[in-house]
Amino acid sequence: MQINKLIGGLFVAGAIALFIPYTILTIIFEYPDILRQDTATILTKFHEGGNRLIWTWFAFAITGIPLLPAYILLGQKLEAKSPLMRTATTIGVIGLVVQMVGLLRWTFVVPILANTFVASTDEPTKAAAMVAFKTIHQFGGVILGEHLGQLFTIAWTVMVSLSFAKLKVFPKWVNGLGFVSSFIYLLAQAELFATVMPGFPVWDLAGFIGSTLWLVWLIILGVMLTKKRNQNF
Repeated sequence: MQINKLIGGLFVAGAIALFIPYTILTIIFEYPDILRQDTATILTKFHEGGNRLIWTWFAFAITGIPLLPAYILLGQKLEAKSPLMRTATTIGVIGLVVQMVGLLRWTFVVPILANTFVASTDEPTKAAAMVAFKTIHQFGGVILGEHLGQLFTIAWTVMVSLSFAKLKVFPKWVNGLGFVSSFIYLLAQAELFATVMPGFPVWDLAGFIGSTLWLVWLIILGVMLTKKRNQNF
C-alpha cells in the first residue's frame, strides 16, 4: 500500500510539474505557436526572453524526472503479473529521457544561436545561425523530443493500459482514457511529417488535446493508486 502511494504521488507530481512550466511558456514565449513563425522571429523573441526564458525551458525539461522512478516502480510491481510491463517500462524510460534531451536544447544550444543572431551585423553570420537553429530543431526537437519521445510515451501508455485491463485493477473508463489520449496524441505526429512534406494533412489541435488528456489520465491514475487498498496490487 505504501508503494502504491509513492508511485501515485510521483505520477501526480510529475504531471502537475510538467504543466506549470508549459503554461508559463505559453504566456511568455507564445509556445507552441511561436514554432510556426519564421526562424528570425523565434531567435529574436528567445533573445528578448533572457535568463527567465532559459530557466523556464530548463524547468520544463527536468520536471518530468519524478515520472522516471514512477515508471520503474510500477513496472517492477506488475511485471510478474503482466510480462508486457517489463517492455513497457524500458520504452517509457527511453521516451522520457529523449524528450528531456530534446527540450534541453532550448537551455544549452538555442541561447547561443539567438545571441549570435541578434548581436551580429553580418548577414552571412545571421544566416548561419538560422540554419544551425533549423538543424538542431529538426534533430533535437522533431526527431528526438517529438517523434521518438512521444511515440515511446504513447507505446508505454498503451501497454500499461492493456496490462491494467488484463489485471482489472482500474475501472474500464480509466483504461479507455489511456487509449483515447494515446490515439489523439499519435495524430500529432502528422505535424512532424508536415515539416518535411508540405501539404501533409495536419490536425493542429491533436498535440494539445492529446498531451492534455494524457496528463489528466496520469493524474487520475496517480490519485487512484494512492487510494488503492487491494493487497494483490
